[in-house]
Amino acid sequence: MSALNTNARIAVIGAGAMGAGIAQVAAQAGHPVLLLDNRPGAAAQAIEGIDRQWAKRVDKGKLAAAARTATIARLQAVETIEALADCELIIEAIVENLEVKRALFRQVERICSEHAILASNTSSLSITSIAAQLNRPERLLGLHFFNPAPIMALVEIVSGLASDPALAECLYDTAKAWGKKPVHTRSTPGFIVNRVARPFYAESLRLLQEGAADCPTLDALMRDAGGFAMGAFELTDLIGHDVNYAVTCSVFDAWYGDTRFQPSLIQKELVDAGRLGRKSGHGFYSYAEGAQRAQPAHISSDAAIENCVVEGDPGIAQALIPRLREHGVEIVQRDGPGLLRVGDAVLALSDGRMASQRAKEDGLRNLILLDLAFDYGKAGRIAISCSADTSQSALEQGVALLQRAGLQVSLLSDSPALAVLRTVAMLANEAADALQQGVASASDIDLALRAGVNYPQGPLAWADAIGLPHILKVLENLQASYGEERYRPALLLRRRVAEGRTFHD
Repeated sequence: MSALNTNARIAVIGAGAMGAGIAQVAAQAGHPVLLLDNRPGAAAQAIEGIDRQWAKRVDKGKLAAAARTATIARLQAVETIEALADCELIIEAIVENLEVKRALFRQVERICSEHAILASNTSSLSITSIAAQLNRPERLLGLHFFNPAPIMALVEIVSGLASDPALAECLYDTAKAWGKKPVHTRSTPGFIVNRVARPFYAESLRLLQEGAADCPTLDALMRDAGGFAMGAFELTDLIGHDVNYAVTCSVFDAWYGDTRFQPSLIQKELVDAGRLGRKSGHGFYSYAEGAQRAQPAHISSDAAIENCVVEGDPGIAQALIPRLREHGVEIVQRDGPGLLRVGDAVLALSDGRMASQRAKEDGLRNLILLDLAFDYGKAGRIAISCSADTSQSALEQGVALLQRAGLQVSLLSDSPALAVLRTVAMLANEAADALQQGVASASDIDLALRAGVNYPQGPLAWADAIGLPHILKVLENLQASYGEERYRPALLLRRRVAEGRTFHD
């Protein structure tokens, strides 16, 4: 089944920011669009708002006046649900309440053609459950846009238990024709993004709770080392803690209290205090006029470093070696277990153990552990931790070496898997679990996280690049350190390691 023809009339119910955005997307693609809201005049006001935004783009030379006129002409506000009777696709974008959505779709089913496709923009509710009371549940699917809909590329095409696969393909092709990046997913709690992305927030929140580092430092590490557009605290302040916390609680409850999705007491406290982020003026950061944000912490060293011994293969951190050479550090290579030695210091990529634990178990003195970087050749910052016996002079030598490579160095407390590595390992683990359960394909999971939340790489492809045996080792060591099911490795990850395969094989 191909994409809907542009002559097909589209209806959007709900004229809030999301509904208006979806209506704009459909109209831009050439469809006549009817916009309905239960608040009198709200649909017309939403269209006027779209027109004002487009007028500004015309004034700035970013849009042709004719394109603005044509698109606005395709948008029509209506006041009754009966006006939607001849629409071929009816998209609901109203309040996230199961019973309210069910009641709406029962109304829609009574007035629309039996060939009309029904779609919910829900971000967290079960499509199977919404459709269960319809006479023809097979024609209801999820069409989950991300906010703001005209800008965000991802659309999750969500199939419930009864959803017609042919209609899912039609919505997929239609979203693609609208210039979006669609992915298929089954209707399981959180779909793809709101499930797989939970560790991005959860691990930074946990590190903050444990006192490993402060918000500005952890955010900077996720940006400058991890390659993410924003850190977890910046992002949750932007999203709104009421919204982000509610989604976390919803996913946690839907998975019967699985500790992988456990909400954070720190975030709950912010919600209880009304510190919801940017929209309230205060969250993890203050947004009051003139407020000064603390800078990320880093340490520096004046130690003179001329050479470094590389023993064996340092794994993905190998990309540091040419960078050191470019900055004038002489590299001496010899066989060994994948360590860097500079002066008295021993540097190694974290394997998920605490530095003091690894130093004791492996017989290494003055051990400094390196966090993951998305690209060691280009990263601007890196996190380190060190064992309890690391001398001040050895620490300064290790820091000086990293400085020679042009890196700012943030020292964390001795935390298992530091910051970026534990976050990426947990993202990959959750993605692996979703893949095994048939929620989506590996390529769709990776695309969803890139296009939906702007990750620098999909978590499964990222894990493949790091090496699945290393990811498994990190998770096993995290689980051993905490003694919690939260860090249990996914069965599919264990299986792929045993088979010597990647997630994309």
